[in-house]
Amino acid sequence: MAVFCIQTFELKQEKFAEGMKNLRMIQRFRNERYQHRVELLSPISGADHSYNLIAIYEGLAEMELQNKKMFEDEEYKKLIGEFFLENIVQGSMHTQLYRTMNELKSDTDPKDKDN
Repeated sequence: MAVFCIQTFELKQEKFAEGMKNLRMIQRFRNERYQHRVELLSPISGADHSYNLIAIYEGLAEMELQNKKMFEDEEYKKLIGEFFLENIVQGSMHTQLYRTMNELKSDTDPKDKDN
């Protein structure tokens, strides 16, 4: 079952261009070097400088393994450290974890449906 890690944060307006460049570097770095997929979401409505970084893992164990690898990687720690310290509003980071729901046999088997 897939696990989604959604991190919402606000970019500093005065660091917007640098923050977006850094976000793209983080996304590319993680997608190329680690066994998960990272997407960036920009707002269509709501707070204009609020963005989301979404990482999709095969499961909780895979998320833990990939995070261990990332935080042992000095190059990644430098990228992420610069981003958090210089480009986002302090206290604006919010992280949520979601997982996909397993399909139940009764959801797909017409014989199991109530009348």
